[in-house]
Amino acid sequence: MSKRIHAFFQPIPKKSKTEDVETEDITRTNHPTYPFPIADLPSHIANSLKDPAKPARSITNQPDLDLLYFQPLLSASVARDLFHFLRAELPFYRVQYTIRRGGIDTQINTPRFTTVFGVDETSQFHIPPTDSPQSGSLPPSSSLIDTQKQIPVPKTRYARPPRPIPPCLSALRHLVERVSGTTYNFCLVNYYASGNDSITYHSDDERFLGNDPTIASLSLGAKRDFLMKHKPPTSTSTTNVPPALESKPLKFPLASGDMIVMRGPTQAHWLHSIPKRKAEVGGAGQGRINITFRRAVVPGGTDNYYRYNVGDGGVYRWSDAKGEMELISDECKG
Repeated sequence: MSKRIHAFFQPIPKKSKTEDVETEDITRTNHPTYPFPIADLPSHIANSLKDPAKPARSITNQPDLDLLYFQPLLSASVARDLFHFLRAELPFYRVQYTIRRGGIDTQINTPRFTTVFGVDETSQFHIPPTDSPQSGSLPPSSSLIDTQKQIPVPKTRYARPPRPIPPCLSALRHLVERVSGTTYNFCLVNYYASGNDSITYHSDDERFLGNDPTIASLSLGAKRDFLMKHKPPTSTSTTNVPPALESKPLKFPLASGDMIVMRGPTQAHWLHSIPKRKAEVGGAGQGRINITFRRAVVPGGTDNYYRYNVGDGGVYRWSDAKGEMELISDECKG
């Protein structure tokens, strides 16, 4: 991150400590859309995010499937420290929303904690000169400029103010971009508190991601199964899909530090899920963090991600004393 960007984000010196890690001086990054300043990575973690622990294995042996499978991307010690750091330092949300099913409004309680940062490619975060009187004090609506016109984005463009990806996640994004050969403008983080937290079968094939999007998904913490199954062929489909691919899913046991990159036609033709699990494996009840990197191309993607990953509810933060996420504010900021 450049000096200009870092100055705008108002680094605040503070000491931090994560489990099994010696205390060291770190800085905290602030922005008007953050509910609280977010710590930058300790140097021992940041310095480890240079190269993958192991090269990727390419998986293309099924119809319409194109994967890069890192086992692992991060070493066990780095993955452990990064898990504890991100769980302690990021704001999380337990989003509720209403959908209409069969003419009836149904309230959905998201079965995991979520958070998101980024903005689609039509906008970018405005970084004023460090000697500007506005440096570090711009309101959320003024910190975005139109990518093409280079003028402030109108307040009506987004339902909720987008938030810049903090340095602690940008450092990880840069590594993922290098190994996947793709650039990303969004970072979604899920925290699965226990084996009861899950996500049902779905595909990331929304129009706001463009054609054949690349999605990178990194796991930290407890091992969980990542399931994939081919979508049923349509009447116009020319792909010959074996019946077994529709009934018996592919299973990838994702350990801490593992990453799957889904590319090409994968999202258009495959579904993926993290099912409930009675007992976590290899996590000692610590839960699991999943980080996905994506690229949204239009404002509709930005609104979608903030609605379903931040919402309008309260802010949660990890409490070491309680060993769980704790509601720290009933009012969402950002």
